[in-house]
Amino acid sequence: MSGFQLEFTADARDDIKRLYEFLIDIDAAVAERAMEVMESAFDTVCRNPFICRKAADGELGPRWRELLINFGASGYVALFEIENDTTVTITALRHQRESDYH
Repeated sequence: MSGFQLEFTADARDDIKRLYEFLIDIDAAVAERAMEVMESAFDTVCRNPFICRKAADGELGPRWRELLINFGASGYVALFEIENDTTVTITALRHQRESDYH
């Protein structure tokens, strides 16, 4: 298997932009590093999305997963769906300290 193709919903792209803009106001270097860490984590999803935990304790079904992205003292959580045997779609991202996805 050569891996999965990664896609992003418009909401997920908005989430990435929102998270980046929050950090860029604090420290541009930290914002860039956060994006690099997310990109590396997304590569992991492309290689094997099934290693990530099931979302909502599996209530959404086996194809919905969450990727924990460590960054600093906390990090991010990406919600994604394994669409089929070739495609994974990131649907939302949030900081771990946020209450839920936007």
